[in-house]
Amino acid sequence: MPTSTYQLDIKIINMDLNALKSTFEKLYQKPAEAIFFSPGRVNLIGEHTDYNGGYVFPCALSYGTYLLVRKNTENVIRFASENMERKETVALDNISQPLSGDAWMNYPLGVMDQFSKKGIAVKEGLDLFYSGNIPNGAGLSSSASIELVTAVMLNDLFGGNLPMMEMVKLSQNAENQFVGVNCGIMDQFAVGMGKKDHALALKCDTLEWNAVPLKLDGYKIVISNTNKRRGLADSKYNERRAECEQALKELNKEGKFKTLSDIDFDTFNQIFERLSSEVLLRRVRHVITENQRVLDAMKALKNDNIREFGQLMNASHVSLRDDYEVTGPELDALAEEAWKADGVIGSRMTGAGFGGCTVSIVKENKTDDFIKQVGQGYEKRTGLKPLFYIADVGDGARRLM
Repeated sequence: MPTSTYQLDIKIINMDLNALKSTFEKLYQKPAEAIFFSPGRVNLIGEHTDYNGGYVFPCALSYGTYLLVRKNTENVIRFASENMERKETVALDNISQPLSGDAWMNYPLGVMDQFSKKGIAVKEGLDLFYSGNIPNGAGLSSSASIELVTAVMLNDLFGGNLPMMEMVKLSQNAENQFVGVNCGIMDQFAVGMGKKDHALALKCDTLEWNAVPLKLDGYKIVISNTNKRRGLADSKYNERRAECEQALKELNKEGKFKTLSDIDFDTFNQIFERLSSEVLLRRVRHVITENQRVLDAMKALKNDNIREFGQLMNASHVSLRDDYEVTGPELDALAEEAWKADGVIGSRMTGAGFGGCTVSIVKENKTDDFIKQVGQGYEKRTGLKPLFYIADVGDGARRLM
């Protein structure tokens, strides 16, 4: 445990299942019948490439979302969460209707709607209690975690017999169509398919993937939270998607390319003058170079070259800062302070940007010094106090009890 004032946020790491069972019983006057878990995720490299059909390299985390459930005989779904104040009771006949406002229940409702479209009906009422130890607003994919834990629960209780990849796609559809967030598939894939001590190399347009061992002997993954509210993330995300779609349209005169990731760098150098603006050129350049960085990062890990992997992480952040312009002063400050710290192999923003987190690979015996030095430097530059989490790489969504 660090002795500095910048400490690990221990409360998010430890989860007391007995306490969750007790809370469920107080809420519903009966014990839970089953407990499910779904992790958060962090993307080690490959940012804003997923919706461009490119490569990503995420891993599942050891913390995530817990779901306690009991069937009821009242033909209603009751939603409660330890992390959100709003509770709802929804009749079985109405589970295909989104709730008004910014309702967190729309994520699980969207999954229920997708199961129904697959012919897997939610035939009985459910009492549900969600509790997550993913840091709120940190960009570690709490929404996908909620979706997949719901999907695994429905699949288990109602005999869906769906393979995990089908539940991954179904959960993405729920977020796209029911919640209205036009996300790529990376988050749901990492959360569902996660494998302990492995990162997942995924090509997002074909869904070809393989698990790559994360050999981090003597090193730790440290997630640093800016504590900056991600107010611009959604609007800028949609803006970047639109820019990429426009760039593809302008480059694709012969109709050869389905996505920007179909364009290699040599081809790009021959056709970039078709682009109508410098901004679009920089957006495409990020996507093409980031795809190559992911491929190089996979190779570096396979060759036990952790230092090269770290250098590629640093280059990824620079590209996201300069070409894709999604970092912002807080993320830049965290990454730059990390680059100065002794024992840091690499550091970059992770997630949509404009707040959220960086991910760093740090020598295990230097993590306390890292937390102190980066925390102090970041607070001095931004006036914000960061939080730090040591990330263990865990398995994907599953039933616990």
